[in-house]
Amino acid sequence: MALSTTNTNAAESQLHCSTFASRYVRTALPRFKIPEQSIPKEAAYQIINDELMLDGNPRLNLASFVTTWMEPECDKLIQSSINKNYVDMDEYPVTTELQNRCVNMIAHLFNAPIGDDETAVGVGTVGSSEAIMLAGLAFKRKWQNKMKAAGKPYDKPNIVTGANVQVCWEKFARYFEVELKEVKLKEGYYVMDPEKAAEMVDENTICVAAILGSTLNGEFEDVKLLSDLLTAKNAETGWDTPIHVDAASGGFIAPFLYPELEWDFRLPLVKSINVSGHKYGLVYAGVGWVIWRSKEDLPDELIFHINYLGADQPTFTLNFSKGSSQIIAQYYQLIRLGFEGYKDVMQNCRDNAAVLREGINKMGYFDVVSKDSGVPLVAFSLKDSSKYTVFEVAESLRRFGWIVPAYTMPADAEHVAVMRVVIREDFSRGLAERLIADLGKTMADMDAHAGRKQAPEQPKKSVHDIEKEVTTFWRRLVANSKKKSSMVC
Repeated sequence: MALSTTNTNAAESQLHCSTFASRYVRTALPRFKIPEQSIPKEAAYQIINDELMLDGNPRLNLASFVTTWMEPECDKLIQSSINKNYVDMDEYPVTTELQNRCVNMIAHLFNAPIGDDETAVGVGTVGSSEAIMLAGLAFKRKWQNKMKAAGKPYDKPNIVTGANVQVCWEKFARYFEVELKEVKLKEGYYVMDPEKAAEMVDENTICVAAILGSTLNGEFEDVKLLSDLLTAKNAETGWDTPIHVDAASGGFIAPFLYPELEWDFRLPLVKSINVSGHKYGLVYAGVGWVIWRSKEDLPDELIFHINYLGADQPTFTLNFSKGSSQIIAQYYQLIRLGFEGYKDVMQNCRDNAAVLREGINKMGYFDVVSKDSGVPLVAFSLKDSSKYTVFEVAESLRRFGWIVPAYTMPADAEHVAVMRVVIREDFSRGLAERLIADLGKTMADMDAHAGRKQAPEQPKKSVHDIEKEVTTFWRRLVANSKKKSSMVC
């Protein structure tokens, strides 16, 4: 969540005024304190609606991986279940059953070693951040139990990742006191190097985290090579260092576009996988999943049992109450689209990314740093940053309504700055072509502006110089008029 701040200096900034609300409200409303009096519901709606008009258009927010469109039928299901608290399993047993079905469907999608009549081990979360926290806690507790049983110190756990990981991994390390050992990046190689990661593993490593779909450029890390290297190292040292796959972005892409790619539970060292339902799972923000390989990979002592809601209910989450609507929406998408439907959506996203990539390449201004495979996105850097930067280009694009992020790469590649366009289901071929056209206009304007800035400034004239120029002009004018008057017409 974002930390809130308020402006307490300007008194007028603490009052809320609204043109439309003036017919209902005679005085301005305080911004940061609860008003003393009630106001009509129409006025409250208008005040909030007016302010929300200044938000960006979610469909044009190309920074986000999160779903911004769903079918109207699913919107109805979400609205009808918005008042259900998911944690009340005894009150809403069907919702609980739908969550369990989702867990099993995703586990089978990830090739978990379970039979058709067996129950998968997993849980729905509010997103991949919570899912990663839960997976990390399971790894930490298993490692601690192993070290205790061996009579060894268990106070300095570490986790190995690439420097390209999402910030939630840094949060996990800081919140739960785990050392984060990052494999640095380099220009032209913006994902974790499996060989360097394996070298950094020691007896205190609770797991190695591999990313299936880097936030920076959409690239899939080589989980198969990492698994082979760790298998060899485990055999040599006697350790059993496992792998967690952060498939927040790629988990709903790889099974449909790259079915032969080995990254999931087909690899014995992969013990848990997280995926964001609200990204390419095609659900609005607020749902993620974490799946474990087996019950042995989730320590029993992390699971709580409560009975004050009407029945014995096992729970393993960081928060408690949460809405049911996103769980229901995920189930809708899984049965509505099926394997064929998801595959069609992902192929369309990949095709539209190819159109955008080709258009950006043809401009001649950019180097594309994303790969053809992986998450359907296009990340690109300026070939020449001497006249303007990608940050200025991104800011200029906003006049067309596009929200395109610009950022620098992580450690050891900080000098590389890129822009990134994420292709979601609702980003059509037409929008891709419009973005190419608007980016072309933006670059022409940036060139023209840069030319004006680089033109040498004329020295400022003094008052004496100006007077001298005026006098010279009039003298010439008078002399010329005398010459004309002496001529015979």
